[in-house]
Amino acid sequence: MKDAKAWLLGSVLAAVGLVALLVVGKPGRPGAGPEGVSLLVYCAAGLKPPVEAAARAYEQELHVTVQLQYGGSGTLLSNLKVADRGDLFLAADDSYLQAARSNGLVAESVPIARLTPVVAVAKGNPRGFRGIADLGRVSLAFANPDAAAVGRIARDIFRQSGQWASIEERVKVFKPTVNDVANDIKLGAVDAGIVWDATVRQYPELEAVEVPEFAGRAQSVSIGVLKSSRNPAAALRFARYLGAPERGLKEFSGRGYAVVEGDAWADVPEVVLFSGGVNRVAIEETLARFEHREGARITRVYNGCGILVSQMKAGQHPDAYFACDVSFMRQVTHLFPSSVNLSSTAMVLLVPTGNPRNLQALGDLAQAGLRIGVANAEQSALGALTARLLSAHGLLEAVMVNVRVQTPTADLLVNQMRSGSLDAVVVYEANTVNVGGKLTVVRLPDPEANATQPYAVQMNSRHRFLMERLLTTLRTAESRHRFEDSGFKWLGGPDSLGP
Repeated sequence: MKDAKAWLLGSVLAAVGLVALLVVGKPGRPGAGPEGVSLLVYCAAGLKPPVEAAARAYEQELHVTVQLQYGGSGTLLSNLKVADRGDLFLAADDSYLQAARSNGLVAESVPIARLTPVVAVAKGNPRGFRGIADLGRVSLAFANPDAAAVGRIARDIFRQSGQWASIEERVKVFKPTVNDVANDIKLGAVDAGIVWDATVRQYPELEAVEVPEFAGRAQSVSIGVLKSSRNPAAALRFARYLGAPERGLKEFSGRGYAVVEGDAWADVPEVVLFSGGVNRVAIEETLARFEHREGARITRVYNGCGILVSQMKAGQHPDAYFACDVSFMRQVTHLFPSSVNLSSTAMVLLVPTGNPRNLQALGDLAQAGLRIGVANAEQSALGALTARLLSAHGLLEAVMVNVRVQTPTADLLVNQMRSGSLDAVVVYEANTVNVGGKLTVVRLPDPEANATQPYAVQMNSRHRFLMERLLTTLRTAESRHRFEDSGFKWLGGPDSLGP
């Protein structure tokens, strides 16, 4: 009986232990926070209706609490500078987001919509307002330029036109938010006011009078992830939700906002990156960190760029492409119309320690009896550049007589050198960082012996903004150090993009 009880107790404990292991060991989604996470969002008052609706829907769908703190964009920015708390900042104008970024308050951002200032009057326009010149005969409410985005934008426009002094005299009251201005017009406290076009669409008692001074002055609206956020992956997930057409943007467009073409919604976005093999050592750690922070999964396809381009021409369309050289980006401009050059690396000779055959230039590769390795010209950028360089010097036929190995990637050539089966190979300098003292690098004196690595986002990617954020991450100072430590020359811009 005791043995039976002992066996039963042991079985129960084992079952409990197994359940615990299953619960603890179950892998979560990348960057996911636990249910019950609470996010604090600083939101411009003029964006309240759609943000409120999206936040409540998000809470139901993702079981995350979203606290919304409303105010004028300028007021919220001032609060952020002293609060050092919160997760997201949604201003009515991107200039406030840029100011927050300059002050080290904001990391990533997700675009949402566009807002244009208009003159709002009571429905039916009872005072017959037709243009800015009529402001001299009506009472006017104005959003405080130091507190609200629409007030600052309107003031700046009027200053540029030389009209601000006369208009300021007609202002009956300065209000802290754009909604307060709209309410004053609705109640008849004033005759007119400057508000956003989307604000008027939410007040059936008002109508907008479009004036030439505001034409073409649409302001971009984005939501930024604060550096003070204790759960940036959860904050980014809400930002992506807000910027998704089938989620948050639906709330904006339904209330008359002009929205961007946002990324498709996915709790865990899955994207594909095609990259030349030479770039792998420089970007892999950055990609892993980006995945964790974004809560996304990146499928990496590393290969020779000739192979990658062939795959794309055959119909495979990655979300982004990081090429070994600009010549291979040009072959797929129908998918990637614009790109950014991030780095470059020189082409070098890799020879046995001490360089026993005294190889110093490409012409030396034509020496009789040499065993040479090069990259395949059809499969890789390195191979194509090598063939082009040899042809330019009239050396292609003479050197190819000595070629024993042609590979799709340079790292395979490095491995051949380590095995002692070759006398020299043509590779990128970035491929030689880890060869140590076992092999010797010979730098070529030819200025054309160089490859430039561009990054581009596929024009029809369903996660275009996410891949553009990856580009921003690849251009940070931290990423730059990884490139330079991996043997690349940096071309990606200044370190002002932050850590």
